[in-house]
Amino acid sequence: MKKIKRYENIKVLVLGLALSGVNAAKLLHSLGALVTVNDYKSFDENPEAQELLESGIRVVTGGHPVELLDEDFEWVVKNPGIMYTNPIVVRALEKGIPVITDVELAYEVSESLLIGVTGTNGKTTTTTMIADLLNNHRETGHAYVAGNIGTPASQVAQQATAEDEIVMELSSFQLMGITEMKPHIAVITNLYSAHLDYHGTREEYVAAKMQITKNQTAEDYLIVNWDQPELRELSKKSQAQIIPFSRLERVEKGVYLEDEVIFYQGEPIMNKMSILVPGEHNVENAMAAIAVAKLLGQENGTIRECLEKFAGVKHRTQFVTDYKQRQFYNDSKATNTLATKNALKGFDVPVILLAGGLDRGNSFDDLLPELAHVKALVVFGETAAKLAEAGEKAGVKQINYVQNVEAAVPVAFELSQPGEVILLSPACASWDQYRSFEVRGDAFIHSIDRLITETEEEEE
Repeated sequence: MKKIKRYENIKVLVLGLALSGVNAAKLLHSLGALVTVNDYKSFDENPEAQELLESGIRVVTGGHPVELLDEDFEWVVKNPGIMYTNPIVVRALEKGIPVITDVELAYEVSESLLIGVTGTNGKTTTTTMIADLLNNHRETGHAYVAGNIGTPASQVAQQATAEDEIVMELSSFQLMGITEMKPHIAVITNLYSAHLDYHGTREEYVAAKMQITKNQTAEDYLIVNWDQPELRELSKKSQAQIIPFSRLERVEKGVYLEDEVIFYQGEPIMNKMSILVPGEHNVENAMAAIAVAKLLGQENGTIRECLEKFAGVKHRTQFVTDYKQRQFYNDSKATNTLATKNALKGFDVPVILLAGGLDRGNSFDDLLPELAHVKALVVFGETAAKLAEAGEKAGVKQINYVQNVEAAVPVAFELSQPGEVILLSPACASWDQYRSFEVRGDAFIHSIDRLITETEEEEE
């Protein structure tokens, strides 16, 4: 870690805790900053604030008093989830105080080569693929994952060395708070409308995503999805070398698909059917990851070996197990119809789909083309009736109502035959029955384990 002097004896306000805020506060404290942490939760219900106070860091809890900014802070490090309409943020910007996020702080102290990954969909899978590709058969150094993927960037930056890389998943929220951060290699997987409640307009959302390349130079690289005309145009604004990837056309300077073979700059890498995780979206994720690996000198055989074994990120079309020739996939992260459509497109065998969850008032008619290829539908949660209605419209012959994911697994198994797929891809948020999509996905996995145990006990 670089021992920078910028923050020595400088008053810094860390706004909002959670993992990123806690680690940012600790890092700033170690750099000699005069840190004040402000969090909305009360002190008695705030173990993170209690821990920081014991470390000698000042904490202010129970609200976000604008009066804090009367104390002549020179920097504000904001939790990405706190909106720019927050009164403290508004006041700080009015006073000309820089408002950054912890990824900017991580960049300032990091000795490692930085790879940044953003986009609407596929960020986590692509980030994980890249790290796996760079770590496969590696003898020195390590590729760390950090950022929006769950491990705070400011934590990883303190342990990574000049021999390492940091592969950083970057949300639009985080990217809005950068000033100098510059990935040597930046990846934009795709762009769709998202988080408009935070950004206000699609234009603002896209502008936030493009922050990933704003400080890049001609010595850096921007890997972009060439199948999206919008990204082709936006990439013209970058100073970096553009490396396109495309499933639809030959791009000589990038990664492309031809006769089901993935090529990098005219060199065959692997057959797309060898990629273990299903779906055209995962082919795109793999192509972006391959571009990074090739830029950093990874060998083709190592790339093939890694992607042939990559089972996916947990809860994101994750291959769970093959039992009695049924393949189980956990796609609990599919909290909207677009994600479920992408998952269903990944299979060319009969699918038993487990779906349902929080009712946000939308219909599921945009699922109809993909549901037409579903063998059976097992529905649960608040949206069970709506999903069943969509299934009927699509001509799904077998539709079963169950109470929850745990009850859905044995029913789906009974409906399946060897060679078929049992897929949890709910198309809805989990909050009607589960605290998070992770809890829902874990319930699915545990239910599969229970199914296998009970089935084998009955057969003994």
